[in-house]
Amino acid sequence: MTLIKSISGIRGTVGGKPGDNLTPTDALKFAAGFGRLLIRRSGKPHPVVVLGRDARPSGPMIALAVVAGLTGTGVHVIDLGLSTTPSVEMAVTGLRADGGIILTASHNPVQWNALKLLDGRGEFISAALGRELLELAESENIDYAPVDGLGTYRAHAGGYIDEHIRAILALDTVNVEAIRRRGFRVAIDAVNSTGGIAVPKLLDALGVEYHCLYCLPDGRFPHNPEPLEKHLADLMHAVPALGDDLGIAVDPDVDRLALVDEQGRMFGEEYTLVAVADYILQKTPGPTVSNLSSSRALRDITRKYGQSYAASAVGEVNVVARMKETGAVIGGEGNGGVIYPALHYGRDALVGIALLLSYLAESGKTLSELKKSYPRYAMAKEKLRLEGIEPEKMLEKFARIHAGASIDTTDGVKVDYPDHWIHLRRSNTEPIVRIYVEAPTAEQARSIALQTIEILQNPD
Repeated sequence: MTLIKSISGIRGTVGGKPGDNLTPTDALKFAAGFGRLLIRRSGKPHPVVVLGRDARPSGPMIALAVVAGLTGTGVHVIDLGLSTTPSVEMAVTGLRADGGIILTASHNPVQWNALKLLDGRGEFISAALGRELLELAESENIDYAPVDGLGTYRAHAGGYIDEHIRAILALDTVNVEAIRRRGFRVAIDAVNSTGGIAVPKLLDALGVEYHCLYCLPDGRFPHNPEPLEKHLADLMHAVPALGDDLGIAVDPDVDRLALVDEQGRMFGEEYTLVAVADYILQKTPGPTVSNLSSSRALRDITRKYGQSYAASAVGEVNVVARMKETGAVIGGEGNGGVIYPALHYGRDALVGIALLLSYLAESGKTLSELKKSYPRYAMAKEKLRLEGIEPEKMLEKFARIHAGASIDTTDGVKVDYPDHWIHLRRSNTEPIVRIYVEAPTAEQARSIALQTIEILQNPD
């Protein structure tokens, strides 16, 4: 069992002893710390926090503890109930709140849950704010409010999903009429979480016919909830069997989007952002951003339109910071995370769906035809345990070996060659180094990854 505390929140497996796992005690203490931090930072005696959760069975229990911690410190809580991460992000600004908390462990299995924290812009809190919160929560030096200073609680029906969808439909780049004329048929795997509420609502608004595989939001995941090819066999079978145009898979909190083409083949999570960026760059040319471990296909597509591409350190908060710095019109991460700043600065599978369907409707292409138009790359992802290995020395050795390549040390070490790249970075949550390789074929990528591990394991 595990409890992981970081600058972005806490996550862990539910049950067991406080401090070792994610328990009501931990949730209450951390929420109270966040409440006191907002009071200190905002100067308000009663700042407002928006709360939402995915469909995990532990969600209601954790939510009660979080509400107690927040209202006990004087914070007013607006509870969205079942919602999505991007919907909560939009609700923070839409409801003029001072912060937000999303209860979701994203793609982790059902025994996990987490508190993810948002600032008043509806964006993940900064590293500095996260460190301040950790110090405050761990000190246990939290003053709770007297009875006449307690915060209030109110529910906001619908999870802010309808408001989120209305904002998507209002975007100039979402071509609702073209989508309706195309008459799409879509299969959905929402892994029995809140995507089962949000994705059908969006498709109804777009006039798209759909078949739901796992859309009951009871939190009983029918398979590993990370939307990867090895977990999506049912969706890949269903799309051609039902005669659908494509398949849509989202993770439990709906910030990652994976696609299946009309022939039942994975489009590739790395290419979700590439396809959406291809469409946006035709409409509003400008810079793009992804993290260092994402496919260079985004760079290639961006240069095709005569625009500039930039890479950030891994992590949504880092991608957003780089996007703001460069004025990017589209960005995200290669795990299917699309960030479209015309809507908000957060990974958002719902806006990704609407933009992708607009592109297919306007172009008349199928998803497989779209994929053929992009540069062909394949990625391998491995990890190396750090037992008896000093990570800094390992990264220095790796950089020395590849001294002839273009080297980026923004986040670990990334070496770039004309036909492939390798990225090594230390995990923030496990005693491992993550190894990412992209090459023209899957065989080449895996071979380079295994060679890298072998070299790093050998003593100098």
